[in-house]
Amino acid sequence: MAENDSKVPNDPKGAPPSEEVAPSDKSIPQKSVVVQEGKQTEDKSTPPASDTKSPAQGEKLPESPPGEKPPNGKGTPPKPKKPGKAVNSKKKTPLPPNPETEGKNKSGGKSEKPETSPETPPPEKLPTPREAPRPKEPDQITYIKLSDLHPFKDHPFSVQDDAELSGLIESVKDKGVTQAITVRPREGGGFEIVSGHRRYEASLRAGYTDIRSTIKILTDEQAITEMVEDNTSQRARILPSERARALKMQLDAIKRQGTRGGDPKDAGTRSNQIVADRNGMSVKNVQRYISLNKLSPELMQMVDAKKIKFMPAVELAEVRRKLHPHIAQAIEAEKKISHEQAERMKTLDKKGMLTPDAIDGIMLEGKQREDDKVIIKSAELEKYFGSDKTPREMKEVIISLLDERAKSLGIAPQTPNQGKDK
Repeated sequence: MAENDSKVPNDPKGAPPSEEVAPSDKSIPQKSVVVQEGKQTEDKSTPPASDTKSPAQGEKLPESPPGEKPPNGKGTPPKPKKPGKAVNSKKKTPLPPNPETEGKNKSGGKSEKPETSPETPPPEKLPTPREAPRPKEPDQITYIKLSDLHPFKDHPFSVQDDAELSGLIESVKDKGVTQAITVRPREGGGFEIVSGHRRYEASLRAGYTDIRSTIKILTDEQAITEMVEDNTSQRARILPSERARALKMQLDAIKRQGTRGGDPKDAGTRSNQIVADRNGMSVKNVQRYISLNKLSPELMQMVDAKKIKFMPAVELAEVRRKLHPHIAQAIEAEKKISHEQAERMKTLDKKGMLTPDAIDGIMLEGKQREDDKVIIKSAELEKYFGSDKTPREMKEVIISLLDERAKSLGIAPQTPNQGKDK
């Protein structure tokens, strides 16, 4: 191998110098690559049987990687410490285990899934995405132009042009609006008044252009609840029709908010109880007021005008709506209707027997019975009994005095209808 003993200059075309594979600690056939004038040849000679081989004269040793010093510092591999055993010129650093290649068997070479350690906890289940909690922000108080304000949709409370409103107008002229109205942003622009419609009207009539307002971000259900509670607690006089509509709106809002829960059959009962608690009323009274919404506008106006009392109105609300106009005409003619008459109309209507003629007959019967009555008002009796006596106590005293008078005159008391002409 005389050609391999001499140094081969670099190829003008940039071919790398000849190099040999570094000796290994195992007896593996080695191949040496020699570059001759741009031509590569392989030396397939069998290596000697000895464990180590000294480099031939003129052969180049394998170069160390850049930045790393040779093992012995002189560019030559280290000598074996013991005969018969070769020392690797470069100690291999163990690589970290690869999960993809772990579990390969020698025969098939197929990878197996790594076994999960029993101590490894299961992956944590991510929570359902939701909005981050927000701190309660203080309500904004500012002055808003009256032209940017709009009344609450289907507002059940009307602004009565009465002495109470006149007094409020004078107060606003003198001091302004001391208690801010409550508004919420409106989808179509501007703001919707939640509570403070009378203060808004007073400011408008007082000649102001803006009003002190509290801006709140409220859902429809929250706005209805606040509107009803504020008006019922602040207004001195509320018409039956206003209270009936307000309680109905509040009940519907509570149902939409899903506060019922449990068995749907019991949902209405619980919702009525919530409305009753919020308004300081009994459940039965809440149901009575809400039933007034079944009345026709003519009958509802009579209830507000006190031509029909509350309990008769509740009974008439259960009568078919198509008969309400005739009932209104009959009441207008007779000026009033009793609870007993209203109950009779409801009973006949449930049997399908209530007609306009039957309504007139019931109203006339009541008038005939009234002609047979002797009415003494409590105010007339107070001068004899005082204001601490109840009507029952007054009646008992009167009957007792009449019995004594009948005995003194030798008149035997008569049973009812005994003295009437037959």
